[in-house]
Amino acid sequence: MGVLPLTFSDGMDRKKLGITGEEVIDIIGLEEGLSPRMELTLVVHRADGKDLRVPVLCRIDTLDEAVYYRHGGILQYVLRGIAKSGQRHAADEGKSSR
Repeated sequence: MGVLPLTFSDGMDRKKLGITGEEVIDIIGLEEGLSPRMELTLVVHRADGKDLRVPVLCRIDTLDEAVYYRHGGILQYVLRGIAKSGQRHAADEGKSSR
């Protein structure tokens, strides 16, 4: 539902990195857009002012998944498609009644 899935490299996890959930995290690398299995960087801003940079892999694995993510999730993607279809249908009916 619009959550960007990321994985750490093999053997790495939040515990080894000391990530507790108290940090502020930025994701670097999405400026040019999203593509399947792209490498990104987490910048973990700790309360003590220190930053940690961690490479991660984006687990959006297909172009379709990238489209779903851009729409905020598959549900929003489907609902937008239904809404567009309804708008086209209403416009077509308006043309035929003239």
